[in-house]
Amino acid sequence: MKLMMNNGCIKPPQIIILIFLAVLLGLAYFLKMDLAGLFNESLIKLVMNGVLVLSLIPMLNAGAGMNFGLPVGITGGLIGMCIAVNFRLAGWPGFFMSLLLSVAICGILGWIYGLILNRVKGREEIAGTFIGLSLIPLMNYFWTLAPFQNRQMLYPIGGQGLRPKITLEPYFYNILDNFSLVKLGPLEIPLGLLGFYGLICLGLYLFFRTKAGRAAMATGENEAFARLSGIDIAGARLLAIILSTVIAGIGICVYSQSYGFIQLYDAPLAMYFPAISAVLIGGSNGRRAFIFQAALGAYLLQTIYLLTVPIANEILVPEITEILRTLITYSIILYALLYRERQRGSGHEN
Repeated sequence: MKLMMNNGCIKPPQIIILIFLAVLLGLAYFLKMDLAGLFNESLIKLVMNGVLVLSLIPMLNAGAGMNFGLPVGITGGLIGMCIAVNFRLAGWPGFFMSLLLSVAICGILGWIYGLILNRVKGREEIAGTFIGLSLIPLMNYFWTLAPFQNRQMLYPIGGQGLRPKITLEPYFYNILDNFSLVKLGPLEIPLGLLGFYGLICLGLYLFFRTKAGRAAMATGENEAFARLSGIDIAGARLLAIILSTVIAGIGICVYSQSYGFIQLYDAPLAMYFPAISAVLIGGSNGRRAFIFQAALGAYLLQTIYLLTVPIANEILVPEITEILRTLITYSIILYALLYRERQRGSGHEN
């Protein structure tokens, strides 16, 4: 059985995206931009967003589809961080407590989420979308009414309700980014951040080598064969959904410590589409994904984001740069999707 660590072939959509990225790098060099600084930032962006992309893998490989309910896991991570910040836990204790609370909360949310998706088998992506969309308004009430007491988290007027953005500056801002930061001239390699990302990748790789992981893989590849082999289909899917939700909770903690803020209210709705786009850009066929594809897709998508805005600001009217970036980036994503469907229709699935 193939494992998650590599599916090494680069396919036409990835080649086109790599060519586009090379053109952007050439323009950046021609415009005399700080290429070393852009490279440093690209490494941070990889991990900052990459853990959320990795969270899609267990559900995909268990046959539960793309996790459009990613806000479920993100919400659990946000609750964990808010509790840690409410008790003014700073530095490594604050970050580790956020992770522990996120894992516990996301485990419960993932279990409920998994039970629901098992009841709507075959329509998981639609159900996940509506679950995520329904959870956000419910959580908006929670953020407004929850009895948090740290004044730095609350609205200054009235003293009740959490702010849309809560700063992590006094707590664990850049705790991973600055850990074991190696400087080689103008280059800065965040070994701590990359090492944490590597641990998540290794954990996923080892999970799919276990009996439970192989059962989840078999369920996703051929459910009828898995059932004949005595595999508990519902249990394998449930475990994969819980794992996806837990990794998503960890992912938002990593994202927030790099970004510097806890983003509440409707912010989680803006996070699931880039993650799904990244795994598709990396070469996933929408039914199975490899760690290599998730990492490649996250790096390509975030680096394109990173380069297009400053380049467009230099050569175009600044007001249209966001429109141009969105148009170019998602046109490439559309091509990746069309290529996948064409290959599936011709019987030569990626």
